[in-house]
Amino acid sequence: MKLPAGLQISNLFKKWRLEEHLTLYLLAIAVGILGGYGAILFRLLIKVSQFIFYQDSKDFLSFAHKIPFYLKVLIPALGGLVVGLIARWGTEKARGHGVPELIEAVVIRGGRISWRTATARVSAAAVTIGAGGSVGREGPIIHIGSFLGSAVAQVLRLGRDRERILMSCGAAAGISATFNAPIAGMLFAVEVLLGDFSLGTFSPIVLASVTAAVISGFHLGSFPAFVIPSFQIGSLWEYGLYPLLGMLCGLVAVGFTTTLYLCEDRFNDLPLPAWVKPALGGMLLGSMLLVVPQVFGVGYGAVNLALLNKMSLTLMGALILAKIVATSISLGSGSTGGILAPSIFIGAMTGGTFGLLVAQVLPLAQPLSASSYALVGMGALVAGSIHAPVTAILLIFELSGKYQIIFPLLMACFLSMITSSLLKRRSIYSLKLLRRGIDIAQGREQTILRNIAVKDVMVRDIKSVLESTPMVTVVDLFRTFNLSCLTVVNAHGELVGVISFHDIVGAASEEEMAYLLIARDMADTQVDTVVPGDTLAQALAKMEAEKVGQLPVVAEDGSGKLLGLILEKEVIATYERELRLRWF
Repeated sequence: MKLPAGLQISNLFKKWRLEEHLTLYLLAIAVGILGGYGAILFRLLIKVSQFIFYQDSKDFLSFAHKIPFYLKVLIPALGGLVVGLIARWGTEKARGHGVPELIEAVVIRGGRISWRTATARVSAAAVTIGAGGSVGREGPIIHIGSFLGSAVAQVLRLGRDRERILMSCGAAAGISATFNAPIAGMLFAVEVLLGDFSLGTFSPIVLASVTAAVISGFHLGSFPAFVIPSFQIGSLWEYGLYPLLGMLCGLVAVGFTTTLYLCEDRFNDLPLPAWVKPALGGMLLGSMLLVVPQVFGVGYGAVNLALLNKMSLTLMGALILAKIVATSISLGSGSTGGILAPSIFIGAMTGGTFGLLVAQVLPLAQPLSASSYALVGMGALVAGSIHAPVTAILLIFELSGKYQIIFPLLMACFLSMITSSLLKRRSIYSLKLLRRGIDIAQGREQTILRNIAVKDVMVRDIKSVLESTPMVTVVDLFRTFNLSCLTVVNAHGELVGVISFHDIVGAASEEEMAYLLIARDMADTQVDTVVPGDTLAQALAKMEAEKVGQLPVVAEDGSGKLLGLILEKEVIATYERELRLRWF
């Protein structure tokens, strides 16, 4: 099926660079709008799901006492069974927390996401959270935004490089709309998904993230996701406590990551059908809800209680372990959801527990605010789990709006990440991919060559000769212009072959032979070629296979018309330049 609109939009990218950026910015805004509405619709879907299961869509803690104990066990199990069937009839990729698969899509598949995976994951996540699964809603919302961005790029046939940018725009829109934090959404896409800080990537992501925040704020209100207390520093001595909190959160983050994948391994080892395992996980989770209902769903209600100093030291300490286990069971058994909300929950409890302990142990001149430590702990735990300290810092800063929190937050987040990195080198996201044999660190560098087309680097102004050109003329051309190779074409401009410097050495030494031969006689007619739409990775692979430093570029219509040359030295220079741009 032809897509005229797609062709028209794609043609815009072939004009001046300013127009290319302008068109990309407009598409980024469109993706931000789609991502914002996608987040709103998913939140509505969760409420509908929860109402179906419990006949109530409010926070679980407000009506948990009304639910019979056996339903607290059976409903999560039923939800797990539904999730298992969705994964069985849809796709197995619907399981888990989703962001690792998005990173894989950016790094390995150029930003391409299938509608089947997106639909199955969103449906499974809505059921999981609605039934009480101890997961976050931000993971599925990120997936919705990313899919919408990828879909826009696919429909308009914009190419892999712009597809991954628009997919990341969608991810930023998802975070922005979830937490009403556009800067954090932008940094999440850049720091976690892309690993690319270049200006050409940064600008459209900013536009998408801000647009989604505007859409979300217009419909849901411009209030933060949590009840944020005033941030207080009672004494200068407290600045020395926040690094300790950061290291503690790093240790807890390692425990969270280890427990999650330990549970996943144990469930994988069970001799049961894959579609049954989420139901078993739901039953175990339901048993926990009988004792600690606070671990239900995203858990924002419990986080707000911690931030308002309305939880005891014992309860918050117990909830650290309970949430780690509950989330690990939910995701490890095959249910679907995000890990940012559980990380925020665990961080709030860790920080609150730390603050209350310090208040009891240290005789400070002014009362210590445990809620301030809970707030910083939220960011520090996120930084330790996903190894993205800048995202964590800006997320909590945007939620609180307090400049006083920046320095304690910076110390805690960076020390949390350093501590967790020393004990577990990979983040909770990249570790999942590494367990499947995918090394993102190497993949991101290889992505550079996979996402740049030959047409963007090829040399068009090249020396060519007709196949009937006397060899003596060819020799003179090599001498005059100091050429390493010369392309040979027919009267129609179609490639006949390539003459290398080594091919003409013999002819140049024997003058009589040079007058008897023509260009076609000396040309290598079996030379490999590339087309403008090939990637630099494909071109470089062919050069290595042929052991040559250049390849002819011919038309994609199969005519063999010569368009230019792709040079190995230009490919390497482009790679090094892009590598610098991604971090400066």
